[in-house]
Amino acid sequence: MAEIRGSGTWGSALTTDEFAAIRSVGFEPVGQVLGAAVYNVGYTGGYGCPGAWAGYGGWATPSLSVTQVSGQGGYGSFGALVETMYEARRTAIGRMTAECAALGGHGVVGVLLTIGAFPAGGLEFKAIGTAVRAPGAPLPKTPFTSDLSGQDFAKLIMTGWAPAGLVLGISIGARHDDWLTTGQTRWGAGNAEVVGFTELVNSARHDARVQLERDVRARGADGVVIADMNMRVRERECPSQQSGRDHIVEVTLIGTAIARFARKERQHVAPSLPILSLDPQRRQAARVRLGR
Repeated sequence: MAEIRGSGTWGSALTTDEFAAIRSVGFEPVGQVLGAAVYNVGYTGGYGCPGAWAGYGGWATPSLSVTQVSGQGGYGSFGALVETMYEARRTAIGRMTAECAALGGHGVVGVLLTIGAFPAGGLEFKAIGTAVRAPGAPLPKTPFTSDLSGQDFAKLIMTGWAPAGLVLGISIGARHDDWLTTGQTRWGAGNAEVVGFTELVNSARHDARVQLERDVRARGADGVVIADMNMRVRERECPSQQSGRDHIVEVTLIGTAIARFARKERQHVAPSLPILSLDPQRRQAARVRLGR
């Protein structure tokens, strides 16, 4: 970073339009920054099943399964896996932010968060973006991070808002098959809502939003603009019941927390619009009225 800072040149992941946009609001790029972390995921939690007893209730009505989400913890939860995913992403973002600070940047725009298999084993979590600065402004204690494009970053600044940092909302929900979901998904069941699956999806999404809101409050921001909402659905053989199935939903929300720094937005006064008639007789009449 010291060599790059002293070279007098900079690199970026910006397009031409993004470069022009950040320059229009008084910022300039100082270099491309990267943070990465490779994690081996061993214990994930979720080895038990919170609803393996479903279908074996009392004399009257068979018991229904329950939906378990990572944010609630408890038996059968994937809380350990979610904590690792948070830690790995934040480690990568922290290292990228450290490179930004070493380059004398005020923050990072256009951050791209990726996760992929590492050839030697484990998962690689990577964060890459472009560090920017506002010449003459004091450096913050911690640079901001944002996944907004250069154009969106400029729009944010022009309307009196500033990015506070990347925020995450991650949740994994699991639900065991019960007599109701099995019956509602059989051929011939007709056009009917599968209530258990609806509850699973809604519970996982709600838990992810709760985690996201906590991250926003921790940064002292006013709100968040969402860039990516991803949901992945899979199933597995139940570890607690032979021939049983568990359905698993993983929801990931990534956004930029924002805070207001100016109460009044810039007022753009449109110039007056001249109107010229194409009718020669009307133009002549107008000249006569104006004494021309």
